[in-house]
Amino acid sequence: MCFVFSQKTIIVIDPGHGGKDSGAVGINGILEKDVVLNISKEILKLNKSLFSNEFDIYLTRYKDTLISLSDRSRLANSLNADVFVSLHCNASQTHSKGMEVYVYHSHNQNTKASIALGLSVLNESTQKLGFKKRGVKFADFQVLRETTAFFPALLIEMGFITNPDEADYFLKTKNIKGMTLSIFMGITNYLNTEL
Repeated sequence: MCFVFSQKTIIVIDPGHGGKDSGAVGINGILEKDVVLNISKEILKLNKSLFSNEFDIYLTRYKDTLISLSDRSRLANSLNADVFVSLHCNASQTHSKGMEVYVYHSHNQNTKASIALGLSVLNESTQKLGFKKRGVKFADFQVLRETTAFFPALLIEMGFITNPDEADYFLKTKNIKGMTLSIFMGITNYLNTEL
């Protein structure tokens, strides 16, 4: 008799900041830590309702707490994640706008896979939501540096909360759901073609 154990694809979503670290503060007072946590929780709901829990999705934080960067990557590594996605909102001058994705440049196959994952999320999000596409860029962020050796990892800057239009976008529940769906579809499109 032969038993086959199938393991679901593991996705780790990292809502940036939290607790005493609010992240960027929007022009309308909205906090980055709240926006990214709301979207992360919506990803969990979407996986349950639309995808019948097809994926095992874990968050690095489930409430407004500060988790160290090393603990975030340690969690993803201990879960043997298939992909790691860190969610953030950008801040700059009020005229800056759009979405961008960051990956870590290393000399293994996961850098190429991270770029493909990032392009999938960026294309899905900017085409469906109308955000300006700012591209996939390289950065030496700790959570990426400590995870890319093991699996594709990216950090998404979902828009500028210092831009009046993009800050107000995140105040509406339907827009949170729209951003959630586009990011999740970008991840699943990548997984369906690469894994």
